[in-house]
Amino acid sequence: MPQNYLPKVKSQYESLPYPPCNPEDDRKRLMLTWLEDLPMINHYCFAGKQSFTHNFRALVAGGGTGDATIFLAEQLRATNAEIVHLDMSHASIVLAQQRAKIRGLSNITWVHYSLLSLPALGLGKFDYINCSGVLHHLADPDLGLRVLRSALKPDGAMGLMLYATTGRAGVYQMQALMRLVNHAQNGHEVAEQRKIANTRDLLGSLPPSNWFLRGEDLHHDHKLGDAGIYDLLLHSQDRSYSVGELFDWLGTQHGMHLRFSDVQRGRSPYLPHMVLGRKPPAMTASLRQLPLRQQYEMAELMIGNIITHSLYLTQNASCTAPYGDAAYIPFFYHEPLTGEIAAQVFDSNRGQPFMLQHQHSGVSVMVNPGKYGAKILRLIDGQKSFSQIFDQFRADWRGQAAAPGNAALFADFAESYETLNALERLLLKHPDATA
Repeated sequence: MPQNYLPKVKSQYESLPYPPCNPEDDRKRLMLTWLEDLPMINHYCFAGKQSFTHNFRALVAGGGTGDATIFLAEQLRATNAEIVHLDMSHASIVLAQQRAKIRGLSNITWVHYSLLSLPALGLGKFDYINCSGVLHHLADPDLGLRVLRSALKPDGAMGLMLYATTGRAGVYQMQALMRLVNHAQNGHEVAEQRKIANTRDLLGSLPPSNWFLRGEDLHHDHKLGDAGIYDLLLHSQDRSYSVGELFDWLGTQHGMHLRFSDVQRGRSPYLPHMVLGRKPPAMTASLRQLPLRQQYEMAELMIGNIITHSLYLTQNASCTAPYGDAAYIPFFYHEPLTGEIAAQVFDSNRGQPFMLQHQHSGVSVMVNPGKYGAKILRLIDGQKSFSQIFDQFRADWRGQAAAPGNAALFADFAESYETLNALERLLLKHPDATA
């Protein structure tokens, strides 16, 4: 089989497996990866109808030392699902295998090849493919994407993480600097450890004006040891994308539907009204009426701190669980949150617009809870469908006029739902998902 990889990239990950890890840590904690939360995958990729119990197959392409693989395998431990871990670095696979052994996971198949070798491997088709932090290290990212799509079932989905240009400006400044510092002389390549030592030396002496230093709080890899320093600041093959470039490439060129979800913040960094929420300008209302792509592009430039783009790719928009279908079950996710707690927050201004300050994501945004938002939130328990919630709402109705129907309640609750959903704190599932 041909060597479908860049030798320098393979050499880097053999000597410096990434992400750096100590398998023994898996005895104490489970590393979570944002895109691999099964409720998220279900909501955005399978219209909330995926039960993950019917021979579900997941591929982690370029799985490295195993973060996404281990997280998926743990969540699917009690099912007949199969997870395939594919990576060109033997050293990385060994570490991932050690982690799986410590956890007693037996639902992982290990494959030591480049993802570009997929067509020749005979691994079959997959329901879900994770490819996190890989395509931007290929000489031809589009070839990598085409290979992955060829391994995807017709109704399957992908979770991608790609570098984001705006938030990484200082990184690329440092990469250019280190290429100059580590320039090969007399035909001799500078050794990896010397490159790392030179980088450490400079990092400790940068002037306050340096863009990487000014934005250092955005980046953590260089604090994780040699592997992190090399991956962030010394990588031989590294490119990034703007939101517009991703829409052109993945949407226009390949016809895929994109759903962004930034780690901990959900879609909020891609929505101008949530980025500008603390002191919204007069134009905020008009910005919310623009096409989503345009909103996303503007918000990326407004916020300036998106360092990676995490997103789901599906064949069409209908793969996202639809708001407005009464059969669906709303449920809170990603942090301890109950209907009562949410109701208290959304009723803090007695039904009038209020400033929601969400501590976990750092988002502050003006929200109109509607007339009934707090009452509906109070009835959400992760078990009742919207139909059941609305029926209970009407059973408790004490107004003189007739109680509102489902359409009126959906319309009234829309902004509350959109805000919490944009933060990935309120998701939907279909009753079929639990069948």
